[in-house]
Amino acid sequence: MSEAQSIQWFPGHMTRTKRQIEKSLKLVDAVAEIIDARIPVSSRNPVLDKLIQSKPRVILMNKCDMADPAQTARWIAYYKAQGIPAIAIDCKTNKGLNGFIPLVKEVLKDRIAAWQAKGMVCRQIRVMVVGIPNVGKSSLINRLSKGGKANVEDRPGVTRSNQWFSIAKGFELLDTPGVLWPKFEDKEVGEHLAFTGAVKDEVVDTEHLASRLLEVLRDRYADAVKQRYKLGDIDLSELKGYEILEWIGKKRGMLISGGEIDTERASIAVLDEFRGAKMGRITLEAAPAPAGK
Repeated sequence: MSEAQSIQWFPGHMTRTKRQIEKSLKLVDAVAEIIDARIPVSSRNPVLDKLIQSKPRVILMNKCDMADPAQTARWIAYYKAQGIPAIAIDCKTNKGLNGFIPLVKEVLKDRIAAWQAKGMVCRQIRVMVVGIPNVGKSSLINRLSKGGKANVEDRPGVTRSNQWFSIAKGFELLDTPGVLWPKFEDKEVGEHLAFTGAVKDEVVDTEHLASRLLEVLRDRYADAVKQRYKLGDIDLSELKGYEILEWIGKKRGMLISGGEIDTERASIAVLDEFRGAKMGRITLEAAPAPAGK
């Protein structure tokens, strides 16, 4: 993949998912949008905004244990200012999940009060869970339902159909397949999704992707890269991503015949270690500054 190319990914089932979401919205009271805390912009599908429209919504910032905590706090404040309640969660460790039901009840408090005024005391609360592939929707549901099993696999596009799950008395979740959008207008969005594994590795050039990731990290988390790969006093600011990749391969002893650096092996290591938070807690997209500052 050349630098001019952008990452595109829109299988046919994504179109079907969009239709499923549209049909199912009338069945639910609220929408829980789960995003990747490391890429809060790129992991929010703009198509969902149009689909959800005025339906009450909450945002769940998943994988928060892998993200920069200061940035996560700023993003939550930003969403709150936009009128959307948000919390940080980590589905692998259960962190923050006990705040999910109270958050939904808070956003629906006026509606719940109206139901109770009509005598609908035990009215079932139904929430649709939406998000892009591989962001953690199924893991969230499995953690909350403690019984029902949603399909979980560490690759995009596993959930194929709508499924209902009971997570508490009077509280149900509707799982939906992950949906990306037809075209990434912003090349950076496509890259960020590929960095985190939301786009299948089979459709990207691994060495180019790892080089681009290293350039992003060079500008924002250079010390984390230097510490992880023992790059010592090397000034990363003057290096291109591919040159940093070569240094990493050299430091790790990743050589092929003739002493040439195995940059393919190094690129796989870089992507795996970023996705596994081995470089530390990193957020690739900074929260906008509060208004007036």
